[in-house]
Amino acid sequence: MENIHLNITKAEQFLNNGAISAYEPQVKSAMELLEKGTGAGNDFLGWLHLPSSITPDHLADLKATAQVLRDNCEVVVVAGIGGSYLGARAVIESLSNSFGWLKKEQDNPIIIYAGNNIGEDYLAELTDYLKDKKFGVINISKSGTTTETALAFRLLKKQCEEQRGKDMARKVIVAITDAKKGAARITADKEGYKSFIIPDNVGGRFSVLTPVGLLPIATAGYDIDQLVQGACDMEELTAIEKPFTENPAAIYAAIRNLLYANGKKIEILVNYQPKLHYMMEWWKQLYGESEGKDGKGIFPASVDFSTDLHSMGQWIQEGERTIFETVISVESPNKHMVVPSDEENLDGLNFLAGKRVDEVNKMAELGTQLAHVDGEVPNLRISVPTLNEYYIGQLIYFFEKACGISGYLLGVNPFNQPGVEAYKKNMFALLGKPGYEEESKKIQARL
Repeated sequence: MENIHLNITKAEQFLNNGAISAYEPQVKSAMELLEKGTGAGNDFLGWLHLPSSITPDHLADLKATAQVLRDNCEVVVVAGIGGSYLGARAVIESLSNSFGWLKKEQDNPIIIYAGNNIGEDYLAELTDYLKDKKFGVINISKSGTTTETALAFRLLKKQCEEQRGKDMARKVIVAITDAKKGAARITADKEGYKSFIIPDNVGGRFSVLTPVGLLPIATAGYDIDQLVQGACDMEELTAIEKPFTENPAAIYAAIRNLLYANGKKIEILVNYQPKLHYMMEWWKQLYGESEGKDGKGIFPASVDFSTDLHSMGQWIQEGERTIFETVISVESPNKHMVVPSDEENLDGLNFLAGKRVDEVNKMAELGTQLAHVDGEVPNLRISVPTLNEYYIGQLIYFFEKACGISGYLLGVNPFNQPGVEAYKKNMFALLGKPGYEEESKKIQARL
């Protein structure tokens, strides 16, 4: 079985000779902080050896629950925000038919998402869409009080019970939450929902290989055994015992920090496969929330090429030279389509006749890389053999491991997110939530 592959040639040329090998001691130190659990945030390292610790019985339980939802639902709503939905959505959309959301396919329910915004139109249109649907809910919340998710679940629970009856609602609502405490746990126990635990030592953005991600992915009809196997193999490939030069996560963490030290403050994750759009969104949370603190951190951005070459391409080519790119390149698409010939050739595309569409896409990718490197934009390339569960599992663990290493190289705690609480405090005060009276007075004085 092949593995995903990291190519740094078009980025390494922007660094001094020997810079990466000279950085090896710092990288090894960062990896030791992870492995020994002696670094900041060490109570959130449950993801580190998670793939290899997942048991067949645990996977069987998840798959059995997913089958109950599949047997009884046309639509399943995944209610969660941030890490509580982005990982699952990234995997599902990477593997799905691009237009699968338009209709129920075979035995797979349509998966839709809620609890990730407070848009009134969105929620009203969602509940309207569900009016004539046999739907279920996977409610993902550690506390059960996160405003966006709790608000959506309140609406969905009421509608499901009214539409499908209390007994069926109890069957098709699943909670993924804390083992013992919190509003979501109390509700699950009171109502008798099937539930799974969010491990205390795994933060939301690292949780895709817990039930948070695995249950929605299995419900959508995808092979979580292969997903976990891919992650497990990447766990082995990136182990601290592996030689530095053969460890893709260590090399990726090293080169992005070296580029950052050389003034490259923005990393743009690039794909040429539209299915990977939400993988970009998951990656942005993973790296943004892990590294953006203490006045430090590479800013994570993303683009969908070739689409965004017609919008962002000019800035990337000739804007401020504070950027580098990491390109996810899918070597073999799952479909086969050839450019047809046209007798009139008014569009001038007959020179492409007989070529696969993917060949055109690959030449757009290569041409862009050459142009951007000429424009002083370092380019990293992650080759993925094809989009399937196994390689997506590898990609997820690769990014997670590199993120932990990179955060320690940067000198921050990669596993907390204190800045996220600032907006919540202000919002609760503005809404008049009990307990926020003093904050409300302070805010009113500023308005």
